Amino acid sequence: QVQLVESGGGLVQAGDSLRLSCAASGRTFSTYTMGWFRQAPGKEREFVAARSWSGGSTSYAESVKDRFSISRDNAKNTVYLQMNSLKPEDTAVYYCVVGIGKPVTTPQGYVYWGQGTQVTVSS
Repeated sequence: QVQLVESGGGLVQAGDSLRLSCAASGRTFSTYTMGWFRQAPGKEREFVAARSWSGGSTSYAESVKDRFSISRDNAKNTVYLQMNSLKPEDTAVYYCVVGIGKPVTTPQGYVYWGQGTQVTVSS
């Protein structure tokens, strides 16, 4: 049974920073891509960032690429999302994902999904 457990969400003010963490368990995730999607109220789920196991391939959404940074600790099967200069439009539930192959921006490219962690940015 694969489990993805996210943490680090919360309520912050515009301009603040947060770091999300996602710990994966239940199997070996070496060679898997890990990443993040988000979904705001009334909107479709959207890609945020993803990173290959080796770190040689990383992808970001245009809206976050200058503010967010994804990293991972393969020994811990953990992926992180450092979010800086947060904006109210970053408010969403953030989902950790695991996929096979290189990072892609479509939800269909990811096999496992976490339950999500809420990030709320006030203006």
